[in-house]
Amino acid sequence: MSMRQNEQFTPFQSTRQLVGPLIAIIVGIFMVILDTTAVNVALPVLVDDFHRSLSVVQWTITGYALAQAAVIPLAGWMSDRYGAKRIFIVSLTLFTLGSVLCALATTAEQLILYRVLQGLGGGMVMPIAFAMTYRLSPPEKAGSIMGMMGIPILLAPALGPMIAGYLVDYVNWQWIFLINVPIGIIGFILCFFLLPKIPKQASVSLDFWGIMLGPLAFAGLSYGLSEGGISWTSAQTLIGLFGGALLLLLFVIVELSRKSQPLLELRVFRSSLFTRGIIVQWVLQFVMFGLIFMIPYFMQRLMGMSAFHAGIWVLPQALAAGVFMPIGGRLYDRIGARPLVIVGLSIVSVGAFLVSQIDYSDSAWSFLFPRIMLGMGMGLSFLPLNTYLIQSAPRDLVSRVTSLTSAAQQVITSFAIAGLTTILANRTSHHVAEGLKPMPDGMNRAFQDTYLILVGIAVAGLILGATLKKLKAESAGTRQVAADEGAMMG
Repeated sequence: MSMRQNEQFTPFQSTRQLVGPLIAIIVGIFMVILDTTAVNVALPVLVDDFHRSLSVVQWTITGYALAQAAVIPLAGWMSDRYGAKRIFIVSLTLFTLGSVLCALATTAEQLILYRVLQGLGGGMVMPIAFAMTYRLSPPEKAGSIMGMMGIPILLAPALGPMIAGYLVDYVNWQWIFLINVPIGIIGFILCFFLLPKIPKQASVSLDFWGIMLGPLAFAGLSYGLSEGGISWTSAQTLIGLFGGALLLLLFVIVELSRKSQPLLELRVFRSSLFTRGIIVQWVLQFVMFGLIFMIPYFMQRLMGMSAFHAGIWVLPQALAAGVFMPIGGRLYDRIGARPLVIVGLSIVSVGAFLVSQIDYSDSAWSFLFPRIMLGMGMGLSFLPLNTYLIQSAPRDLVSRVTSLTSAAQQVITSFAIAGLTTILANRTSHHVAEGLKPMPDGMNRAFQDTYLILVGIAVAGLILGATLKKLKAESAGTRQVAADEGAMMG
């Protein structure tokens, strides 16, 4: 968050001072991220309850993702203009209100509309949470504190299918949304009383074209990528992708030509450190959410598990991520991001390869060790890499950088789900043409092929991660980043 011209914000000097604000932030982001994966397991029930086709009901997920992608670029500007604490609380409130309305929906159209409202509230939570945590942290402890804050980032997507599976199988789908209400109320109270006020910028000019083009570009790309899960050559996919790409190009031109206070600070890409780091982050995001999406689907479709039982098998990965996330944060302060990224992506690559060797006739216990490895690798590398990206930018641009990385992650997540779904369908057709039965043999081989593609992507990220450089240490709140930062902001 930016500072007033004559008003400086001093980070907390001890971890003890951060406990309260950190709890408040974690409650908020855990609720929002949990809901991102929870609705997936309820789709068959929603189709039956609303008597609508799957292509219609899927918009409860697509609309939510589009709304998030649309507002993420606004997070930095709104935080600077109105204050990070205020916007964070408003976002949580809007998300909670949307959750109540979703539970009350009586038609598919109503549920889609209310999910969009949820997404508008939840989209800004993640970038603001990262920026606030980093601004509040003592500089020399930024890595370990970001590691603590990042626990829900890997736990929530893994726990979402398990919790939602139980609610869908044994209660009803409305409770997927109603469970957010008490969490949202608690989060509101904690944020109101525990979060400090970070100074607003004295005068924040309105980047009108950035505000118009940015959300439209990210929403268009997310729409096109989500439609790609059905067909990469359909009119909807092509319009979304090409329209979004054109708007993105215009957005980049506008933002780079703006001398001060752009909506997203794209000049950070002039830093080779930041550029390499964010590409590695995209790789990790793609692999992580691809596996979180595909493994439960494999268990349900080919192993015959219920939604709840498939969700339970996410727990080993979630626990491993929760254990190794703080370890990665503490180690980052000592050794930097590169060793952790190399080790983390190596473990993820091996874990994904072991998953690719599992057959539908094998025991579910075959997933135990590979999923633990996936959690370990992601826990070690995810937060150090995110902290690395934040520290690659000047401190007063942190809110803009987190908006940039969060928006990109949303698009990458959409691409992972849509792209892998398309690959899975194509490989199933390929193996059926070779003479295998569609179910279970053809799809089983298709899953194995798709897992191997994820292994290749993880290895490519590992190679690029080996080129990352350690940033120079901070002291007394002054950033001493690598030499090309000057060129980045020149």
